[in-house]
Amino acid sequence: MARVINFNPGPSALPLSVLQQMQEELLDYQGTGMSILEHSHRGQPYGEVHTEVKELLRELLTIPASHEILFMTGGATSQFAFVPLNFLHADRSADYIVTGTWSVKAMAEAKIVAEAQCAWEEKQDGKYLRVPVQSELKLDPNAAYCHMTSNNTVAGTQFHYVPDSGSVPLVADMSSDILSRPIDVSKFGLIYAGAQKNLGPSGVTVVIIRKSWIDEAKTEGVPKIFRYKTILEGDSLQNTAPTFPIYAVRNNLRWVKEQGGVSAMEAQNKHKAEALYGCISEIPNFYTCPVEASSRSLMNAVFRLPTEALEKQFVAEASAQGMHGVKGHRSVGGIRISMYNAIGVDKVHTLVKFMREFAKANSRPAANS
Repeated sequence: MARVINFNPGPSALPLSVLQQMQEELLDYQGTGMSILEHSHRGQPYGEVHTEVKELLRELLTIPASHEILFMTGGATSQFAFVPLNFLHADRSADYIVTGTWSVKAMAEAKIVAEAQCAWEEKQDGKYLRVPVQSELKLDPNAAYCHMTSNNTVAGTQFHYVPDSGSVPLVADMSSDILSRPIDVSKFGLIYAGAQKNLGPSGVTVVIIRKSWIDEAKTEGVPKIFRYKTILEGDSLQNTAPTFPIYAVRNNLRWVKEQGGVSAMEAQNKHKAEALYGCISEIPNFYTCPVEASSRSLMNAVFRLPTEALEKQFVAEASAQGMHGVKGHRSVGGIRISMYNAIGVDKVHTLVKFMREFAKANSRPAANS
């Protein structure tokens, strides 16, 4: 079976060895005579997986003892509501740094619960083309928390620094760039990430939260199942956990460790981004990236071609050559290349070679002067 190069933005590519391990173990997990899909979430075989995932996350992300790891469902979107439900009191406001589609949705959920103010937002022709620098943030020192989206899959922008929110807890949606580079977890009150980018398959959301902040969370009017404290006290097993996705995350984390850890991932991700953005810069009359250079994402590169017709042709020819998932998000159009950890450097070089050939074959000759 010929496998394609999967540039999908999520659910996205998983390492081949991870998929093969799951295939080999699917019917009989470690000699137990049944699939991990069939094991009880409270039984020993799954329990060992559950514990190892937390240990690997703590090791790979250098998560300090001050923070706990939770496994939840509902994707990052459910966390848009969980965060204000737990931490936004009726007499408080929260700050939201709005840099794209998902932070817009996150702030909208917060406003259902209480007050939320936009600490920064900028569009150019209706598009988000950069993230702010620290001095541009209008932060409330009395805010309940400050929310950011570290990488914007639709807009192709990314924070390359951690905003300073002072004593206000910093909350980050890291769904699309967690594990792609080292982070200082101690700077965050809460990090959440849907698994379907760098962590594993869809179905589980990883939450990293400061223990002392959980103690400050609301309880009145918040159903128990929607309290972070309930999830923590139940070790994420307060109800049947998404056992297979968590098992898949375990296998993927093992792979990241084998590759050299998060620092090795960062080096490869920078190499891939330099190759792709470098190609765009080499052919400026054919490929254009609207995102400001300092804000360009290492995970999701967006660019345009001279016409929409050429973009459709680009997508079709890329697919014919075994490169899938390159069409831009419907809200912005163009081309989007998602280069998560599982996308090897060689696959990006294959794309870049195709891009050069496509531009050469479809560029109009310069008019005679």
